[in-house]
Order: sequence, then structure tokens, then C-alpha cells
Amino acid sequence: MLLALLAAVTAVTAAAAPAQAAGYRYWSFWDLTDGTWTYANQGPSIARPGDGDVQGFRFAVSENAQDAAKPRGPHDFAAICGATDARDGTKRVALVVDFGTRADATGGENPPAPRTACARVAEDATSAEALASVAEPLRYDSNALLCAIDGYPRTGCGEQVSGDAPATSGDDNAATPAADGDSGGPSAGVYAGIAAVALLAAAAVRQSRRRR
Repeated sequence: MLLALLAAVTAVTAAAAPAQAAGYRYWSFWDLTDGTWTYANQGPSIARPGDGDVQGFRFAVSENAQDAAKPRGPHDFAAICGATDARDGTKRVALVVDFGTRADATGGENPPAPRTACARVAEDATSAEALASVAEPLRYDSNALLCAIDGYPRTGCGEQVSGDAPATSGDDNAATPAADGDSGGPSAGVYAGIAAVALLAAAAVRQSRRRR
């Protein structure tokens, strides 16, 4: 029983402990599928969208694809490309470019407002080529990682951000800082969990004595 209680305490403590995972500051790439943004399964230099597709780019600090911030703003093909006529031998790709928030910015830069553009490119053009036609200059690193769109950010490329950095919430408000005197130790949830397990242990002891 003692081992079981110790295991319970360990589980409660682990569950309540604050996450310290590191994130990365980078441009994520998205496809609009049935009206919903989905993380692209190919990079923009490989993906070849079709006429009428909507794709998005978002600059943010993210730990992984599951928690990555999605592009904001209008993302309807008709609204973005409605004034661009179809032409033989070309395709139209609606692009949403979201430069992120001040909380995610590099070196104090002020991110431009999100914007949209309709790229009319050759039928076999990649997403990167479509982006280049409307949002130059683009910047890549030696591994072909997209580092900057329309020159933003000026520096950096996919750098790691420490786990104690404020997480983005999708707007310009950074995470609320800890109150003065907060040492970063165990949270109230940890103590509450341990207290609950202690009460269960006491009840188990009393029950055992009654059976004797």
C-alpha cells in the first residue's frame, strides 16, 4: 500500500509541475482544408498548390506542430483572389502572411500587420515560388529553411527559445508574468494533490485497524 501511495504522490506532482519545454521561433506553413488551417505536410519549396488553393504562413514561437499558432485574418479564396482573373497556363493561389505578435518578435522588432495576396504563377509553380511572387525579399538558410518573408525578421532563423520565455496566445498580449515573490517552486496544485493523497493514506490506516 505504501508503494502505491508513493506512486500516487509522484503522479500528482508530475502532473502539476509546470512545463519547461523549449520552443523555436520560425515561419510555419499551413494549408486551408475544408475551411480549417492544417499544418502542411510538405515544405513550401516542395508543395505544389492547385488553382483555388489557400495557403498560410505564420511567424511565432512554437514547441511543435500541435501547438503552433495559426495564421490570422481573412482566408477565403474568393475574397483574396476574386479580382484576379484565371488565365490559361497559370494558377491562382491565395496567400495569408501573418507576421506574428510582438511577443514572438526577434530583437524587439515590430511585426507588420497580417496581409493577404493573390499569387498568379505558372501551373507547376511551388508554394515558395508563389510566395516569392508577392512577398519578396525572402531569406533562407543553408538548409533551405524559410527564415524571412518580405524581409521579416531581419535576423535569426529557427532559433531555439528558452522554456521560460512567454508563450504566444495568438494576439499582442504576452503571458502574464509571475507575481512578485514567486520563486518558481511547486505550485499550489502540487501541495493540494499531496494533501489529498495523505488523507487517503490516513483513511486506509484507520480502515486497516478496524479490520484487526
